[in-house]
Amino acid sequence: MAWLMLGIVFITPALVFKGFCLLFPTADEPPRWRIKLARRLDRLASRLRREPAAETDPFTALRVQERLGAVADHVRSLEIDVHTFARAERIIASQLAYDQLLAEACQLAGVEVEQHPTGDPAERFREEVELASRGWTW
Repeated sequence: MAWLMLGIVFITPALVFKGFCLLFPTADEPPRWRIKLARRLDRLASRLRREPAAETDPFTALRVQERLGAVADHVRSLEIDVHTFARAERIIASQLAYDQLLAEACQLAGVEVEQHPTGDPAERFREEVELASRGWTW
């Protein structure tokens, strides 16, 4: 029993003093409350932070615009020339290539591309209008 009382008398104040000393940081480490607060604020900021929009390479956009213009001119020339061999198949193939380039341009400009049947003129027109409203020309 004496040993127990002796342990309580000497060890309890030592543990209390050690706990009190842990509240004060040393010169090498920041306070624990500051570390915990920084972690919580960092988690909160990561939830609130938006991912930065991926910047489009202007040369990629320019290349797509040039290709759109070239394919559109090709389709127009096919529609005008009535003596072209396999004209309908060439027009269809050119329009499909034009649609793929429009989809790529929409992806670069941030326009949502909706699911549609292949060669849908209404969707093609919507994509052209959306791109034109964002300043794209071809």
